[in-house]
Amino acid sequence: MSIRFASAASAVALIACFATPAFAGETQAALAGPADETEIAVIEADPAAVASRAIEPIDLATATGQDEESAITISGSATLTSDYRFRGVSQSDEGMAVQGGFTISHSSGFYVGTWGSNLAGWGTFGGANMELDIYAGYKLPVGEGTLDLGGTWYMYPSGADTTDFAELYAKLSGSVGPIGLTAGVAYAPSQEALGNAFPVGGPPNPGDKEDNLYLSGDATYGVSGAPITLKAHIGYSDGNPGLGPNGTSVAPTGTYLDWLIGADIVPISGLTLSVAYVDTDITEAEANLIRPNFATLAGNSISDATVVFSVTASF
Repeated sequence: MSIRFASAASAVALIACFATPAFAGETQAALAGPADETEIAVIEADPAAVASRAIEPIDLATATGQDEESAITISGSATLTSDYRFRGVSQSDEGMAVQGGFTISHSSGFYVGTWGSNLAGWGTFGGANMELDIYAGYKLPVGEGTLDLGGTWYMYPSGADTTDFAELYAKLSGSVGPIGLTAGVAYAPSQEALGNAFPVGGPPNPGDKEDNLYLSGDATYGVSGAPITLKAHIGYSDGNPGLGPNGTSVAPTGTYLDWLIGADIVPISGLTLSVAYVDTDITEAEANLIRPNFATLAGNSISDATVVFSVTASF
């Protein structure tokens, strides 16, 4: 795939305006997802997203009765969501999903973790109808912000061949006053799982390999005196404008935008209630080019606007 620089440049400018001040200070974003996820929990699974959830870590030294601070912490979460949206597109046939994962972090900045969700309809590959992500990365201070570098391996256990794929990511986060900002880029090198095996308007092209680019910007604002965090997200996808070897694609219409606005409420420590309005700019005309694949089992759009509710228990 040759990345369309004109479209990408416009998206970069938009996201840069949204998230450039991230150097001003580090923030804890209350966004959930597979690899923030990635990944946002209601979107998606951007996994290294579990690493960025608002999770209270377990101090192993305290847990084991040791006096000195441990270099390793473990955090995790379990989520029940009304719809699993990955970069604006439903991966659960617009139905409920159960998700969970954990992260092991070292005081040096290195971390490793895993995150999983059930799937339905579009995006499934038979087998367990499950997505299982494994990610690892390193966080380091940059000025008054934090740079997060890592990679995610997306797996679909017992699914079809040429399904799994790898993606590298970099995220720069910080804050401007009470506003937390994050700018991210995720790049999946050329792989068969991302190939345009079934191009729109063309003959099948088995074995084709393509890459995929995703740019994102996120903002959070904690309401003073209330356990509420407002959040917003915008993303730009640039991938193959067709279907992959298993009839799916990370960016099935080629290039598109996705966005989200919502709120997280923490009534008690370790419990988060979330609501978000999610949408994309994928038109019905674009979606029709790859139907019936790009639709629910009932034939409805899986990239149109929706409100997603979720509840997350974290430790």
